[in-house]
Amino acid sequence: MIVTVTLNAAIDRTLTVPNFQLGQRHRASQGLTLAGGKGINVARALKLLDIPVVATGLAGGLTGTRIVEELTSEAILNDFVRIADESRTSTAVVDPTTATYTEINEWGPHVEPDELAMLLDKISYLARGADMVVFAGTLPRGVDDSFYADAIRELNRRHVRTVLDAEGPPLRLGVEAEAFLVTPNQREAEGLVGQEFRDDEDYLMAVDRIADMGARNVLVTAESRSFGLFREDRKRHRFRALVPRIEPVSAVGSGDVLLAAFIATRLGDRSFEESLRHAVAAGAASTLEVGAGRFEPREASRLTKKVDVRELEPVAS
Repeated sequence: MIVTVTLNAAIDRTLTVPNFQLGQRHRASQGLTLAGGKGINVARALKLLDIPVVATGLAGGLTGTRIVEELTSEAILNDFVRIADESRTSTAVVDPTTATYTEINEWGPHVEPDELAMLLDKISYLARGADMVVFAGTLPRGVDDSFYADAIRELNRRHVRTVLDAEGPPLRLGVEAEAFLVTPNQREAEGLVGQEFRDDEDYLMAVDRIADMGARNVLVTAESRSFGLFREDRKRHRFRALVPRIEPVSAVGSGDVLLAAFIATRLGDRSFEESLRHAVAAGAASTLEVGAGRFEPREASRLTKKVDVRELEPVAS
């Protein structure tokens, strides 16, 4: 079983608006409402892959009630801590004519110390039967940057594998806490190592540096390629995976699907190379769908053959 943790859960509203222009009145051709937040998106994709998953986190007010109701309607098992402040809503406008999207995200709720303590107790309880705990997304107001790191250290002491998908100081502190797997996107990884990436050597330098900071395994995702560093038999193995060329509808949540597919394939005892191939294919397939965490598994299987994965040598010092 996988446990996904979303502190800043949301109701995500995605509107499809052809020829979207700022300052103009539009009528959406399609609308989709889902429970959202990175951990919830991962849970949704794991459910599509038939992996047992429980989503937990914080849910507040009427929006929090809606989040739980939406998850239940999707048959995604969930066990959220109810808080006093209102959970956020997010709106994305997708323009299929230009393959662009515009996001408007509310601030998350303010979280009180006793509410956070209840969530930690919940995570501790759920982790007893978990193969892995995934911490994903931004932290709401009132939550210290060290929250993920502290939770990761506690689960490490209990020999529970942890995954972290975050940014900024929470990502850095979680890496230093020795998360089992960290999955920053290009921008987040650049912020972590302090430089921009222009070629394969920059990415390879980055995954090595992030591993040196404490992460056991590293997966950096970008629009056209992904790079992974995975430890096995006391060795570091570095891979590059090229994303197949397709015409995307929306890239929102593609990284969450990629992470879910990687976890699912590794749980099936597939090699790192094969897991990365399936993960990148699933992430690519998700760009053909509107709504984060959604994809067609058959389309992902078709794209798997088009993913070029190669093991690379480390960058010479």
